[in-house]
Amino acid sequence: MTNLEIQLADKLKTLLKQTALSVTEQQQQQLVKLVLLIDKWNKAYNLTSVRDPQEMLVKHILDSIVVSPYLQGNRFIDVGTGPGLPGLPLAIVNPEKHFVLLDSLGKRISFIRNAIRELGLTNVEPVLSRVEDYHPDHQFDGVLSRAFASLKDMTEWCHHLPKSDGLFYALKGLYHEEEVKELNPQFKVKNVIKLEVPELTGERHLVIL
Repeated sequence: MTNLEIQLADKLKTLLKQTALSVTEQQQQQLVKLVLLIDKWNKAYNLTSVRDPQEMLVKHILDSIVVSPYLQGNRFIDVGTGPGLPGLPLAIVNPEKHFVLLDSLGKRISFIRNAIRELGLTNVEPVLSRVEDYHPDHQFDGVLSRAFASLKDMTEWCHHLPKSDGLFYALKGLYHEEEVKELNPQFKVKNVIKLEVPELTGERHLVIL
């Protein structure tokens, strides 16, 4: 293991101790490896504005997996996934669930394909498409998005993706009541959960519709 890998593994352990999440040793290794891959590809492809791998652990990995306890069902789609966030970290810690990662940018999907291979993931399917053009042959238990769009845009663009009893999971910073008022009446807010992300400055919320 490189020095950086050891540092990241130690930091991840420290961060996880501040949460109620149970993440196996192997999953922790995969999460560290994911950070190293993002860091490596970021130099050429500019996948994220976060440059420091230690910061990526907090802002990308922990920020993604804290929503894990709230996911109901087995089939999820992460729309506008970027470099696979929150989809890849969630797929690592939920090997029994299936995740489709959708993005309209080829370089991001290339990165995700590479990450799936390197991490040995069997529960992730990358899709290169705009969300409104994507019509799969099955619907999902949950539609995830992180810093993707307003609640109104998310529900309008993705309304064809969840099952009739499926849920939207919007990972947000601040929670704005105004966004909810703009929603089509067919969508209801089921829950707003304040997320605690160790060492992260600023608020985080999960809005479940």
